[in-house]
Amino acid sequence: MGYSSDLTDKEWAITKPLLPEKKRTRPPKWSKRDILNGIFYQLKNGCNWGDLPKDLPPYSTVFWHYKQWRDEGVITKIMTVLHGQVREKAKKNPMDDFDYD
Repeated sequence: MGYSSDLTDKEWAITKPLLPEKKRTRPPKWSKRDILNGIFYQLKNGCNWGDLPKDLPPYSTVFWHYKQWRDEGVITKIMTVLHGQVREKAKKNPMDDFDYD
């Protein structure tokens, strides 16, 4: 794990099934985990996309996936599922006080 914003193995195990399957045209150069780590790095640090560290996927790849996943509702789905899990763990109704619209 290189950055404090990187997914742990446990976090990745929860998040991975929430991501869409990509149509296989050729083997991807970057894993979905690497791409999510790039998105989380940018969100945590508030940097420009072009200022992502060089050991993360290129900013154009990270930003393209972010836009696709945002537009397809994947980002909202991840937040909804994770929010529900946290509330269940706290023995609260998973959907109380929760609205991303």
